[in-house]
Amino acid sequence: MTIAPSAAPVALATVTTGEEFEALAGEWDGLVRAMPRPSPFMLHAWLAEWWAHYGDGAELAVHVARRDSRLVGALPLVVRRRPGLRVATFMGGRLSVLPDLLLAPGEDESTAEALAGHLAAGGFDVADLHGLPEHSRMAAALGDRLQLIQRIEAPVIDLSAGWDAVYRSKTNSKKRNLHKRRRRQLGELGTVTTTVARRLDELEPALEEAFHLHDLRWEGRPDGSGFATETGRRFHRAALRRLEAIDVARIVTLRVDGRAIAFHYWFALEGGMYVHRLAFDPEVGRFSPGLVNTLDAIESASEEGLTRVEFLGGGERYKLELADGFAPLYHGYGVASGLRGRAYASAHLGAIQARRRLKRSERLHRFYFEGLAPARRLLSRRSPRGRGMR
Repeated sequence: MTIAPSAAPVALATVTTGEEFEALAGEWDGLVRAMPRPSPFMLHAWLAEWWAHYGDGAELAVHVARRDSRLVGALPLVVRRRPGLRVATFMGGRLSVLPDLLLAPGEDESTAEALAGHLAAGGFDVADLHGLPEHSRMAAALGDRLQLIQRIEAPVIDLSAGWDAVYRSKTNSKKRNLHKRRRRQLGELGTVTTTVARRLDELEPALEEAFHLHDLRWEGRPDGSGFATETGRRFHRAALRRLEAIDVARIVTLRVDGRAIAFHYWFALEGGMYVHRLAFDPEVGRFSPGLVNTLDAIESASEEGLTRVEFLGGGERYKLELADGFAPLYHGYGVASGLRGRAYASAHLGAIQARRRLKRSERLHRFYFEGLAPARRLLSRRSPRGRGMR
């Protein structure tokens, strides 16, 4: 469907304050749900709380398109100052996956191109766009002004046939017996239960347990998520309350004698399960509690009637074994103006390529995550910031 030639023209504007963005709440999520690959990290609640908790020092630049006063397109960006540069990124930063240019049903590429043109005139030096989906509207609208590099394979599972059928088709008897053995081993430690939190009175305590498990799992190891930092905790508590109001948030927790040993925090949106964060207590890691809990989380999503699992990252063996394919995520650099903007884009593309080579080296990868862990723990304990976070 396309807009008829007699339709009213699109009016473009830029939202620059948090109050103006809050005023878009009633119209915003309809655009998100209309995305070809709907992203829970583009929902108004998520972005509004991200701006409230992480927006210091940034300029809000949410480009919007209206037709007959109706919101028909949006491009949520912020601009931050770097040494000698103004860098535009998606609102939500690294906490927003699958960001993209948003369009109402029935809007065609001319609206996207109008928003992209508005972006290009935004007065920044370079755009740094993380987590773009394949076949991104943003990338299509910008064309050769944006250079893309694949960052993450992002396995996906088709749950249309139901979890039982999918699980049996993706695993052999040996693998299924291994999973059963892991559950029995956990059962030898105490009574094993799985809880699915969906209401606020269930979600809030489950989130606090998730913070604790995340700390246990990642102590002394690099984790750039910010999930359990002080700011991260405040952000996730606030976002959770707003996401619960639209029935998006889920936390599945694996317990032994009531004690949480693994969590899987995910979002339900437009028929999809979107994995957000997960961790387990390393004390029982030999029994694969994270894998057991992930299988339970996927089963709970299937029971809700969801038909697609988006892992949104990771090349772990169990994901590859369960996956039906990949829906890669990309990093885009471009819309650069001037020598500095082009140098920024070139340097960051080179750094990404170098990190990809590092990950391909199993020995270096293991040394980075495991061999350096004692030194990182020591540095963390000595630093004032590290002591404040513990």
